[in-house]
Amino acid sequence: MVRQFMSTIEYKEMNVNTNIDGPNVAFGETLSGTIYIEGEASEELVDYIEIALLKRSVVDEDIIAKQSIEMMSDMKSKETWMIPFEMVPDERWEMEDEERTLMLRTTVYLKNGVHIQDEDAITYE
Repeated sequence: MVRQFMSTIEYKEMNVNTNIDGPNVAFGETLSGTIYIEGEASEELVDYIEIALLKRSVVDEDIIAKQSIEMMSDMKSKETWMIPFEMVPDERWEMEDEERTLMLRTTVYLKNGVHIQDEDAITYE
């Protein structure tokens, strides 16, 4: 069975889902996906969204790539915002040992100062 990447954030009437084209990225491929924001008031609530790729171990985590996305320039269909993103791998994505995990974190920064996040593991080979 293929493992799916799942990242879902819920806040009041708003849902933010991060979908990537596949949770396994091979050397030479680009990590790409789309963030879907659903909800009538989402445009008024969201300040910006940050996608971060990090390496995590039991004792620490290092952010190795980060992308900030503002709402104003993205596509909208009815009450759903669709925000595509891409990250190009480099040597920092390579795993030195099996004790570390590669995580993709979505953080939604709201205009009221609150930020909410969710994350899931991906693999890079």
